[in-house]
Amino acid sequence: MTPADYEFLRKLLKERSGLDLSADKQYLVESRLIPLARRAGLSDIPDLVVKMRGGAEALIVNVVEAMTTNETFFFRDRIPFDHLRDTIVPALLQSRAARKSIRIWSAACSTGQEPYSIAMCLKEMAHLLSNWRIEIVATDLSQEVLEKARSGIYSQFEVQRGLPIQLLVKYFTQMGEMWQVNPDIRAMVQHRQLNLLQDFSHLGKFDAIFCRNVLIYFDQETKASIFERLLKVIEPDGMLMLGAAESVVGITDAFRPYPDRRGLYQPNPLRGVPPAFGAMPQVMKLAAAR
Repeated sequence: MTPADYEFLRKLLKERSGLDLSADKQYLVESRLIPLARRAGLSDIPDLVVKMRGGAEALIVNVVEAMTTNETFFFRDRIPFDHLRDTIVPALLQSRAARKSIRIWSAACSTGQEPYSIAMCLKEMAHLLSNWRIEIVATDLSQEVLEKARSGIYSQFEVQRGLPIQLLVKYFTQMGEMWQVNPDIRAMVQHRQLNLLQDFSHLGKFDAIFCRNVLIYFDQETKASIFERLLKVIEPDGMLMLGAAESVVGITDAFRPYPDRRGLYQPNPLRGVPPAFGAMPQVMKLAAAR
């Protein structure tokens, strides 16, 4: 792959998906795109780039999906799901008692393990959520991973990663060497294709948003833009869950950390209010004293 080919791919991926590849990630591009090129009947990445420059949209979509499909597994990092059970749901049980409904968004859901983990968490709390309307919206850029997520079918290896055995037995049905999420759990999740770089206001308002392990691939400007748009679709008292390596610090004041809950944030009600708002400036105090 020539430097010009790599720069073309970097620019295209940034524009289409927000993925901000550094100059030293050529090995990653080669490892993911050489197999794709060969499946397309092309000999190497330069041939792939020629086709893409010629406007082969289907091929471009495949390249973007190949580069943005990331690893996921059930109950990944565990702490976010503890926060859901111990902090988010108890708070919503009080604040949403009148309407008895909860909307949660799993952004960049990949093959679906995160939204199904959320669904199982809520199902385990069914005694508290009786007669409540639960809606989980799961989105991803890749149509391919969404199709797998909708099917809810996972290999033995996939269900062994992070999924407690008691939940596997309770919420999955074995299909030969595969396992499928039971219909009642699948019915709790709506899957939609969505690019986080584009407008997502049509999704409506959410009480909680899981946007984990995706912002780390974006530059600061793109992260700030996404936070601004997340603020518009989250309720004023809603909660935002970020990944372990992600933070709003130094990027935006749209959200502030939730006390003593790592990775959990809320809309900042003091945004735009000067630190000394309400206090008389020192010069005015001196003038008044005279």
